[in-house]
Amino acid sequence: MSIRCAIVKSLFLRGALLALTFAVTPVFIAATIPDAFAQESSASGEKRKTKKTPSMSEKVYKKLTEAQELIEAKNYEQGLAALADLAQQPKLSNYEKAQLYNYFAYTYFTLERYDDAIDSYEKVLAQPDLPEALETNSLYTLAQLYFIIENYKKAVDIINKWFALTEKPTENAYMLLGQGYYQLEQYKESLVPLKKAYAMVTARGDIPKENLLLLIRVDYFNLGDYENMLGILKELVVYYPKAEYWLTMAGTYSELKRLDKQMSILEMLYEAGMLQRGNQQLNLANLYMLHEAPYKAAVLLDKGMQEGKIEENIRNLRLLSQAWLQAQENEKSLPPLQQAARLSKDGELDMRLAQAYINLYRYDDAVKSLRTAFKKGGLKRSDQANIMLGLALFETQKFDASIAAFTEASKDKRSRKAAETWLGYVNSEKQRKKQLEKSLKQRRS
Repeated sequence: MSIRCAIVKSLFLRGALLALTFAVTPVFIAATIPDAFAQESSASGEKRKTKKTPSMSEKVYKKLTEAQELIEAKNYEQGLAALADLAQQPKLSNYEKAQLYNYFAYTYFTLERYDDAIDSYEKVLAQPDLPEALETNSLYTLAQLYFIIENYKKAVDIINKWFALTEKPTENAYMLLGQGYYQLEQYKESLVPLKKAYAMVTARGDIPKENLLLLIRVDYFNLGDYENMLGILKELVVYYPKAEYWLTMAGTYSELKRLDKQMSILEMLYEAGMLQRGNQQLNLANLYMLHEAPYKAAVLLDKGMQEGKIEENIRNLRLLSQAWLQAQENEKSLPPLQQAARLSKDGELDMRLAQAYINLYRYDDAVKSLRTAFKKGGLKRSDQANIMLGLALFETQKFDASIAAFTEASKDKRSRKAAETWLGYVNSEKQRKKQLEKSLKQRRS
């Protein structure tokens, strides 16, 4: 199986990456609360020292309140117009400008005008002497917005600035930073904050978030650290038991050359009805063959073909025939090999089919298959085919044709010795038969 495909599917198609853009909710602070900014950063949850919030004029407060009411009523264009009108007022203080741009940013974000929202947050942060909570909240939200527009370098730079101002970051913040480094393909750097997030969660006895484990896992994968990746996968299948994680674990065991473990996992999934794709079942069948369980492989392949999950192509039919043969089910090995031979454009499979007939003492059928093989051509060892043909013809008492086949085989030095031995034996039997027939004829007369 392709371990890379399994990882990409489980990480990206499941939306794990986007889910890490944690609910971007810009702080929308009512100016009626004088010390609101000084109390707590919603992004980090830490308590900060109280810092006196600059005052706001009654006129500006009234205008912001009007804009807020319009925006909360989803009259966004009117709300933006009210904010734009306020922006034209002269002599706004730095604090009032920061509040104004914060309202702009929130509205643009709600309208998914992310570039405008980013520009507004940049203007908030450009104001001097910002209250600490407004600064940290703006930085955190700005970082998330850069994630949304996929400017990961900028997002990482900003979230690191946020960390410098924050005393007690949450695991979500570490996850965000880890995600940023991952997107920049800096996998070692990504693991550092992700491991911190993991440690914080487990230290308080909580189960790590699925997305956190997924990110750690994919970092280990990109670093080729399959042993540590396996440890994360074991947690995933315990806390979030899904077939895709078991499949990825099976692929990881394959990378570690622990094929017995890989087979055990795939067998468990198959028996639970969770291994539905043909290529997955083929993988298990090949592992059965590798671990000398051909009967299991044959039963699986036969069922998969009957259900239409495993394609009945030349390669798969050959594998099924080989599985039955190794399971000492010679008769059952014939139908898939016959079907594969019919599909094949060269004579190699017809030659293989002839060998199967010889093993079952069906010499006339073997002769027919070998004739077909020579007619199709493309044989890698035509000398061996002639040896087989000579043998089958000999067993059907067609001595002259057998001698011709062994004579042709003797032209190849690789089969010369065996062919000459057979020629001596066939000629001897031919003469013996003649003598026997002559003796019987004399007795009758």
